[in-house]
Amino acid sequence: MDFKRLFDIFEYQMERYPQKIALAHREGDAWRYFSTESCLEYILKISVGLMKRGLQKGDKLGLFFAAGSAWFNFLDFAAMQIGLVTVPIHANIRDEELAYILNEIRLKVCITDTKLLYEKLTLRSAEAQYPLDCFCLENISGIPSFRDLMGLPGQHELQKLKLLKDSVKEIDLATVIYTSGTSGMPKGVMLSHANIVSNIKATITLVPVDCYKRAFSFLPLSHIFERMVSFTYIAAGVSLYYADHIENALPMMKQVKPHYFTCVPKLLERIYDDILEQSNEAGFLKAKLLKWALRLGENYQLRDGVNVIYGLKRFLADILVYRYWRNALGGKVEGVIVGAAALQAKLGRLFSAAGIEIREGYGLTETSPVIAFNRFEPGGVKFGTVGLPIPGIRIKIMHPNEAGEGEVWVSGPGVMQGYYNKEVLTQSVITEDGWFKTGDIGKFVHKRFLKITDRKKDIFKTSSGKYIAPKVLEQKLNTSSFIEQSFIVGFNKPFVAALILPNYDQLKKWCTQNKVHWTAPQYMALNPRVLAFMKKHIDDLCADFSKTERIKAFVLLHRQWSVETGEFTPTLKLKRGNILNKYQKEIEALYKK
Repeated sequence: MDFKRLFDIFEYQMERYPQKIALAHREGDAWRYFSTESCLEYILKISVGLMKRGLQKGDKLGLFFAAGSAWFNFLDFAAMQIGLVTVPIHANIRDEELAYILNEIRLKVCITDTKLLYEKLTLRSAEAQYPLDCFCLENISGIPSFRDLMGLPGQHELQKLKLLKDSVKEIDLATVIYTSGTSGMPKGVMLSHANIVSNIKATITLVPVDCYKRAFSFLPLSHIFERMVSFTYIAAGVSLYYADHIENALPMMKQVKPHYFTCVPKLLERIYDDILEQSNEAGFLKAKLLKWALRLGENYQLRDGVNVIYGLKRFLADILVYRYWRNALGGKVEGVIVGAAALQAKLGRLFSAAGIEIREGYGLTETSPVIAFNRFEPGGVKFGTVGLPIPGIRIKIMHPNEAGEGEVWVSGPGVMQGYYNKEVLTQSVITEDGWFKTGDIGKFVHKRFLKITDRKKDIFKTSSGKYIAPKVLEQKLNTSSFIEQSFIVGFNKPFVAALILPNYDQLKKWCTQNKVHWTAPQYMALNPRVLAFMKKHIDDLCADFSKTERIKAFVLLHRQWSVETGEFTPTLKLKRGNILNKYQKEIEALYKK
């Protein structure tokens, strides 16, 4: 048996390698396990329940979940196999964006997993221009239960279900995923079964997973990255465990002992910062040992196995340090797949040196999503790049400059059908011959590895006519343990400047060590000694950049950035337009000094 539509995947697993634990999630304080057979039973019951509600092929069903769970998968597959289009919604979406999506997509039914999201949904749906039936996974008096969507199949329902499943074609729309981008209201990306299945089949051979492995998931399934990876795990027969909250991920990993998981760079950065903090707070000998192990790992190269001295040092570091890091992740981790944002090359080297193989990939919701991926086999990875194009994907660099950098264009079976209700926008990003304009600037290095250097629309000119790529500078600044976030400005201005959100925990420790009286972030952001320290620190970080790229002025901010306050998209990309508007006065002040 093969799978050609997404809902075929569990039947594919059942035929090839039925699992006692196909999926698992937390319910209260305990794990709940689902065999392949029970997964198919729940999917069947939900499909029957949805049919009995009178839903028709092409109707839209929303999934508004705060955390990944088996129930998300059951609802997703059950809806798709009767021809419904599923619409996952980010839990941290802003109210005005939720209202916009509800009015545009016109859901018939939407299911949430928490009372809080149910209340948020019903409040916004009351303002919508059409009726919407809302259900909640939590059993709460007075709130329609998700269990009301399940029905027992009779002979009539089974016959109707077969007809509906047979009517769903590979090219049919499977899902609409709203991507908020970095400006404006969200755009609904239309993906067919064929789009996502092509991505699954292209990547499943690139990750050494099989029916004897366990995987762990803690990223939202509303994002195409984690959702497609979950589909891939199921197709490979991997036992997949879902965390109930991202904050509980690390303690749960110790219980699950996963072989693989996906994450965003931010998690690895936090782990790295925690290790740095341990080294700063440890005694003299332990601090020296930790810092030695960090330096050793950051200089790791995959071919260093032939270097006997380095190999011996790494073996010693493994005994004394690295094995404890692996144990913190369950002790069985074979690979970590990183996406959604750029990963610092030194972190890829460090964790791989510690036996936690990090592999960075690249893609967009519009490409289902994977475009390129660093491999696990020898010669298939270059730290600091997003890897090799996956099978079936063609990439070309348009209008390259003298450094070989240009806009990345992509073609292949994963390219979306278009943006929902936005034909003009669709035509602006997909050429007549099927090439998708990613809007990212990149180049090929080492002949075949793709490196993403910036976003096309983010590159700007200073008033002196010099081009500045802000992402490169921001990535450099964000490597500092003293900097939480940074934002580069300078369009049509005489020099480059920055908004800096310090890591105030680290800054407070510096103040204590240097006898600077600590009060509160809003005051420390103006403290002359803190400003002098940060200036020198930023100058040192940017020493390798040209004079025109170096930061001549900066302002320290004290309020945290978040999705809710509008500085980030749900995938933690900077919303540049929002930040420019929000900090207009601070930016203007930088150029009046």
